[in-house]
Amino acid sequence: MPVRDQSTAISLQLKSAANGREAALHALVRVWFDGAYTAIALNRVLRQAKLEEQDRRFATELANGAVKAKGTLDFLLAQLVDRPLAKLEPVVYCILHLGLYQVFYMERIPVSAACNESVNLAKKFSHKGTDKFVNGVLRSSLRQKERLLALAQQDDALVYCHPRWLLARWQKQFGKEAAGDLCRWDNEPAALSLRINTVVTTRDAFLQDLREAGCDAEVSLWCPDGVRITKSPGLSKLLRMFPHSFYVQDESSMLPAYVLQPEPGERILDLCSAPGGKATHIASLMDNSGQVTACDIYPHKLRLIAENAERLQLENIKTEQQDGTVLREEWKEAFDRALVDAPCSGLGVLRRRAEARWTKTEKGLKEFPPLQRKLLENAAAYVKAGGTLVYSTCTLEENENRKQIADFLAKHREWKQSLFPHPRTGERIKELQLLPQRDGVDGFYLTVLRKDS
Repeated sequence: MPVRDQSTAISLQLKSAANGREAALHALVRVWFDGAYTAIALNRVLRQAKLEEQDRRFATELANGAVKAKGTLDFLLAQLVDRPLAKLEPVVYCILHLGLYQVFYMERIPVSAACNESVNLAKKFSHKGTDKFVNGVLRSSLRQKERLLALAQQDDALVYCHPRWLLARWQKQFGKEAAGDLCRWDNEPAALSLRINTVVTTRDAFLQDLREAGCDAEVSLWCPDGVRITKSPGLSKLLRMFPHSFYVQDESSMLPAYVLQPEPGERILDLCSAPGGKATHIASLMDNSGQVTACDIYPHKLRLIAENAERLQLENIKTEQQDGTVLREEWKEAFDRALVDAPCSGLGVLRRRAEARWTKTEKGLKEFPPLQRKLLENAAAYVKAGGTLVYSTCTLEENENRKQIADFLAKHREWKQSLFPHPRTGERIKELQLLPQRDGVDGFYLTVLRKDS
């Protein structure tokens, strides 16, 4: 289903969502017809809506699940309607996706509720008569459920809710069983992990605060500054209770700053910084001293970095509007260390970026290596002799990871890979490729490079 023109996409006049299904509907319309990211669309809707925590959780599960299962829901819907899906009104398309997701994927939801509440959404947000159409489609899906499930089971891409090209790529890369495990990982709800702001608290003290707030929390096995939350009163409440104490960040994403090993008083460059998770981690590891130069192309993203730094009470971050692919002469050999957390295909974080599996293309993967190469070249020029550069991505692609580094080292003999301890085993390694299906965290690659003195 292509994204339609933004001027005609949203027929919803959103003041606030009255319940979880309405919130999920607003988010879904924005994702598929305004091109929004699922997480951002949901957060925006939920900030405006005054919903109980149970409704917020339901909206999140429903919207994320329906986005992840888009390919399979399109297949089911195509069996049930007598017109091209592109001809459906956007809001009706999304109502039917949400209804079908409840019928086929959410066993605890009574099918009567799935149908009736979808009809109510059609009455409220579409034109007269649409409710009968929605009711007819969903009732038909119930009558044909076994047949439709049997049809879907014949196609692994529909079973695993991933694009066919991506599943085939992973099967070639990892083998059929591991590729299936990776897809299943992507389809599970993302765990909530927090990085402690060590400038204002300690891990043990914050764990105690979390437990007193009603959370079930445990230490991260990957990063000393991380905690995993298995039960909480909700992220918005935690932010109100502990506004300066943590940053929401996956465990694998905490590792680049940690292996960079910044020292207090140093000058550090974060070349691709927004929204500031790694820059604020670096700043806290430096005990709020020295300077972290955090770069991005766009002013609104720089404001986001500054807002995160202010919330975390970090005063050693300086934002700079800078295109990382354009060499800045006055920065040559000006930094002690640099981080290039490069823009990438993001195939390691599809669990968190629900819509990305449907918006990415195999052809599009070729766009990233040339960009990453320019970023790496420029960042290397900015590091002093004897300095350190960490290169990282959140993808599983060899061309963006290991091959990118091999090509760089072949051209720059003054740089070498530096051994660093594996975060779990302590074994000295020269690069780390985390695989979700094996390691239980987001897919991530990183390596540490050192410049000759």
